[in-house]
Amino acid sequence: MRSGEPIVGWPGPDGVPPQVEAAAERPASPWRPIGMILCAVFLFSISDVFAKGLGKTLPGFQVAWLRYLLFFMLAAMLAVRAGSVPWRSRQPGLQSLRALCLLLSASLFLLGLGRLPVAEATAISFATPAFVTMLSVPLLGEVVRRRRWTAMLLGLAGVLIVVRPGAGAFAPSALLPLGSALCGALGIIVTRRIGDRDPLSITLFWSSGLGLLVLTSGSPLWFTAMDRWEVAAAALMGLLYAAAQLLLILAYRRCEASFLAPFSYAQVLFATLVGYLAFGALPDGVSLLGIALVAAGGAYTLQREGFLGRLRLRGGRLLRRPGYAGRI
Repeated sequence: MRSGEPIVGWPGPDGVPPQVEAAAERPASPWRPIGMILCAVFLFSISDVFAKGLGKTLPGFQVAWLRYLLFFMLAAMLAVRAGSVPWRSRQPGLQSLRALCLLLSASLFLLGLGRLPVAEATAISFATPAFVTMLSVPLLGEVVRRRRWTAMLLGLAGVLIVVRPGAGAFAPSALLPLGSALCGALGIIVTRRIGDRDPLSITLFWSSGLGLLVLTSGSPLWFTAMDRWEVAAAALMGLLYAAAQLLLILAYRRCEASFLAPFSYAQVLFATLVGYLAFGALPDGVSLLGIALVAAGGAYTLQREGFLGRLRLRGGRLLRRPGYAGRI
């Protein structure tokens, strides 16, 4: 994968992939970047616990605003280090659309997190790769082969098991992280349209800056005064979130995205663990089955996305071998 090419396969904790720069090839020892990915998704899970706790006393949009504030500070820091003018985008329309998708995905996820257990909300939001597979056909004109359709259906089956529509266990609030996953998938589609015509620092600045601006403009409608404990919890939530984003960027700069991306699904396990330790909430057997299917389908989809991406960068030589395309 070319250095500087945007990676769009990673589904973040809000169902949104941060745009990062990948290394040219897998290093001799990938354990360090793997450790960074695992540490990042663990920090995301702890940040979600703080977000869920804050959501009990604060409006969901205020929790999103607090996260975006730290997100913007991280983006501004990266822009300064890159030495670029962060607001000078070659594609302001697409950048604005991507920022809107990010904002909707993050807000819906946090609203759902306030009403659902951490593990279930996280698992549902990880349906993003399945939605990307479906949307890439009509919006990008991509040809989706049998294996990717199978992985997509596996992931969606897992989501349906977790959500359980029509059953007594169904909670309408489960539609919030599902909407987050859909908005995240749209964000991925837009990111693919942007490509590498805008550098990482500009994309992060636009996504965080516009999201923060929109949330700030609506703050008179929902802003609630915070006590010192809420301020401390919000600071920890934001710092953990920003640190996790930074670890992702560093990891993807050191190793192939297609190799690292499936490790992101460890977040589902971490979310189950920290959700149980913090709130005593443990998914039942049916939900655990659905979570496993979501993780399996999504991880396989990410692996196939990266594999096909490498083939395209090589000029599709392997794809032209007799009988090879049918196995993709």
